Amino acid sequence: MIELEIIAAKLPADGSELRAEALAEGFRHLERLAAGWESGMERFDRAGERLIAARLNGALAGIGGVTIDPVAADFMRMRRFYVCPAFRRRGVGREIAKALLAHVGDDDRKITVNAAAASFPFWESLGFVLELRHRRTHILRMATPKSMRPLTPPRPSPA
Repeated sequence: MIELEIIAAKLPADGSELRAEALAEGFRHLERLAAGWESGMERFDRAGERLIAARLNGALAGIGGVTIDPVAADFMRMRRFYVCPAFRRRGVGREIAKALLAHVGDDDRKITVNAAAASFPFWESLGFVLELRHRRTHILRMATPKSMRPLTPPRPSPA
């Protein structure tokens, strides 16, 4: 079972393994997450923002967040998504994304993502539409359908 936890006080202690796996695949966005968290510049703590970790059988399987879009403040942006290769195709990323979409809510707010090409099908399966501009690859223009809500709500991370 996938367990989701809201990250608020500190990044997961076992997050360095996740970062190492991402780096090995050539992805630097988790390094930027750690640096932004450490500096206080990116804490996912403004109104509407959230960072979620997913665990599968107790192991940190993935992470992802939503922030106010740095290009368009009236949009939200999915950010810092990563799922370990060993946990891909098990619904981990989808559960993180669904929880974040549910958090943003039904206010018809536009949500963007700047996705790697290999993840385009994933984002499109969630209803995002290809739109290559303003440092984004996709946009979601409609409220989160109830069918996209997570199976289990995330719980706050231990302080």
